[in-house]
Amino acid sequence: MNIDWTHFTPLPSLYGGLLIGLAAAMMALLLGRIAGISGIVAGLLKPFSGDVGWRIAFVLGLLAAPSAWLLSGPLPEIRIDASMPVLVIAGLVVGIGTRYGAGCTSGHGVCGISRLSPRSIVATLIFMAVGFLTVFVIRHLLGN
Repeated sequence: MNIDWTHFTPLPSLYGGLLIGLAAAMMALLLGRIAGISGIVAGLLKPFSGDVGWRIAFVLGLLAAPSAWLLSGPLPEIRIDASMPVLVIAGLVVGIGTRYGAGCTSGHGVCGISRLSPRSIVATLIFMAVGFLTVFVIRHLLGN
C-alpha cells in the first residue's frame, strides 16, 4: 500500500470534521434538530408551516461552502471516474437507501452515533460495510 503524501491532508480534514461536529451540535442545541441532510431536504419537499426557513438556510449554507473555500484559495480539482448513467444509478440507490435506513450518513453517522443511538450505530456499520464491499467488488473482482 502506498500513501499519496501529496494529497494527504490531515489538518484540513480535522478542521472540516470539527466544523461538521460544531454545526451538528449547534443544530441540536439551538433548534433541537438532527443535522441529517436527507431529512432536511425531504422536509423541503413536503413542507410544514414554520418549518421551512431553517431548512432553506441549511441547504444554502451547504451550497455556499465552496464559495467560502475560495476565500482561502482555489478549490481542489474534482475528478469523477464514473459515467453519467453510473452516477445517476448510484444517486438513486443512495436515495432509496436513505429512505429504507431512515436517514443518511450525516444523520446516523455524525448525529446518531454521537447520541449513542443503537439504531444509528447499526445503520452506520451496515452502510460502511456495504461501501467497503462495493469498492472491493468493483475494483478487485470486476477490475475497474
